[in-house]
Amino acid sequence: MTGAAIREPSVRPAVFLDRDGVLNEVQLRDGTPVPPDRAEDLRLIPGVEAACHRLRELGYTLVVVTNQPDIARGRQTSEEVERMHDVLRASLPLDEIVVCPHDDADECACRKPRPGMMLDAARRLGLDLSRSFCVGDRWRDIEAAQRAGVRSVYVDRQYGERRATGADAVADSLFHAVPFIESCRSQGEIDDD
Repeated sequence: MTGAAIREPSVRPAVFLDRDGVLNEVQLRDGTPVPPDRAEDLRLIPGVEAACHRLRELGYTLVVVTNQPDIARGRQTSEEVERMHDVLRASLPLDEIVVCPHDDADECACRKPRPGMMLDAARRLGLDLSRSFCVGDRWRDIEAAQRAGVRSVYVDRQYGERRATGADAVADSLFHAVPFIESCRSQGEIDDD
């Protein structure tokens, strides 16, 4: 080998996206958001497609990280969840969808507020967590982001449950979260490769 330096592959920034309430509509039951039951019922929130395309233009890898405890609870099948994800993949420029099918009692490393889904995706996809963001609509999303060392945007949907605290920004939708992410990048807080 000659004196040429070997450059490590650059790691990419990501935006980790919660699914229900950030990408698609939810129903509220006693103030708690509930995911759709079937792929045919999945409806994207207005502005989500434009937001995802803009984030891709900015160079972000888009990774959905979603708790789906209804699988463990026997209320939903893995197959139906995958059908919903096929709908998302057909509509949005997503790089990966990571699912935690467990419930709190399982005490897994992946169920948010634990950061396992983000940490695992970062290892597998070569993502730079220090340059990444998480956009979520529940306290679990924001706490997972904090534990993973990524900036967070709380999409405040005014649910009747515990609110997130400590987010880097608050928005009413993914579409309205994009300007914050873009401003961090343009202010040099997120270095380009």
